[in-house]
Amino acid sequence: MKKPYQIESQRAVKQLEAMAADGNPAVQMVLPMAEMVGWLRKGVGELIRQAGLQLMDLLMQEEVRELAGERSQRQAERTASRWGSERGYCVVMGQKVPIERPRVRTTDNQELRLGSYEMFHRGEPLTETVWEKLMLGLSTRKYGQAVREFSEAYGLEKSAVSEHFIEASRAKLKDMMERRLDQTRLCALLIDATPFEGQQMVAALGIREDGRKTILGIRQGATENATVVGELLGDLVERGLDFTEPRLYVLDGGKALTAAVKKHAGESAAIQRCQVHKRRNVLDHLTDEQKPGVAKRLNAAYALEDYAAAKQALNTLHRELMDLNPSAARSLGEGMEETLTVHRLHLPMQLRKTMASTNVIESAFSIVEQVCRNVKRWHGGDQRERWVGSGLLVAQKQFRRVQGYKQIPALIKELEALTPSKPEVVKRRKAS
Repeated sequence: MKKPYQIESQRAVKQLEAMAADGNPAVQMVLPMAEMVGWLRKGVGELIRQAGLQLMDLLMQEEVRELAGERSQRQAERTASRWGSERGYCVVMGQKVPIERPRVRTTDNQELRLGSYEMFHRGEPLTETVWEKLMLGLSTRKYGQAVREFSEAYGLEKSAVSEHFIEASRAKLKDMMERRLDQTRLCALLIDATPFEGQQMVAALGIREDGRKTILGIRQGATENATVVGELLGDLVERGLDFTEPRLYVLDGGKALTAAVKKHAGESAAIQRCQVHKRRNVLDHLTDEQKPGVAKRLNAAYALEDYAAAKQALNTLHRELMDLNPSAARSLGEGMEETLTVHRLHLPMQLRKTMASTNVIESAFSIVEQVCRNVKRWHGGDQRERWVGSGLLVAQKQFRRVQGYKQIPALIKELEALTPSKPEVVKRRKAS
């Protein structure tokens, strides 16, 4: 619900637009040559800035003349009069620049807002400018030095910049976490978690049927448990994501992720355990001398195109690891079948490289680390979620279509054959 001052501000802007449309009055600006030369000595930018400030003042004075009439002239039907001026500001290039705001009051002593000043005051989205600059790596401490264009500009202190960023990052996180997904058609859903400043950040990323990637949501928890993941998936359901549609679920290997996915998508859900995580987990049990040989065998097995051949190669390696290191063998055997889901689905090799691991999310998290490198102190509350969400949105802007996206129809066909779809889902797919 809008507040009274917001309603009055919008009304003033509309009145200004009506005044400009009615007869289109001209605003003439005269600049003394001496002052212009003085500004030019400081650069063309200074000339443009100072001329712009004077133009804003002229526009406000013209609006005052329309409301209160000519200065020092009697008017029998006068409905408003000048009432001095006060200090105000306009927002230019992410900074507040002071200007003098003329005041006008009605004959019954009510303040009249100037539509021109409201537009100058609103100006550019200050919080959006701050968010973009900080996402490019500018720190709050150096923000004022980097963006200051007017010597008298203010509102660039570290505390003010932080407040603007908090407002902007909360708004962006809210938009991302509440975006409706009813019309979102995903061929794959990737879920991965990463430790971030003492907390686990779980992210869900969707791959659309046209091959484009999109961040769906994040959750913060002390550990990567079924509760946290379940809340994330439950939120996707509430936002309209249909878990009855056949799709591939690519997970990092945690049991909590698998349990949460099966709870929402059913026991027959096509789950692909991340091959990169599996390789990493197996090698962690081995000595430095043993790792190169085992890593080579794992890479060769997963590179095989045929499912039966890949499974045989992994079973052979598993038997050998039982003699070499039983812990590594048990790590390989746990969920080994799910690491071969992309083989069972007969995915073409180019598309298989993308769907066989959660590298897409890990790549996005690496951008989050770059974005957050200027944060020196981490506090409670939503700070981690805001920064991680902002970093993931920066990563999303850099996303390209997945390699082999033209082969996605083959994936969908295999998924439909593997998991019977509801009749209405089949009809919807045929219609599209």
